[in-house]
Amino acid sequence: MSFTVPSSDVPDACTLPVAEQPGRRAEFDALFTTAVTRVERVAPTHARLHLAGPPGLASTVRDLTARETACCSFFTFTLSESLILDIEVPESYADVLAALLERAS
Repeated sequence: MSFTVPSSDVPDACTLPVAEQPGRRAEFDALFTTAVTRVERVAPTHARLHLAGPPGLASTVRDLTARETACCSFFTFTLSESLILDIEVPESYADVLAALLERAS
């Protein structure tokens, strides 16, 4: 069974307040440095992160990706039971995904 946080019907935009963006970026950076074992660029609009970590990692990832989708509706995150995180964006946000992958690598 996998967990998917789909993009919603909310307009494609990042609504996270500017003051909260550094904290969110730090949360992703912490995930990238502690849990990402491999980064795959499946397509310009699709990436796959292989994760490994302590018990509770899946819950942490689900929480973070749900909060990110709530403010950045253009992301679709799917986390598999084997801790593979697929990230998809519309073509117009391929540069945002590229920047995220650069941070993850």
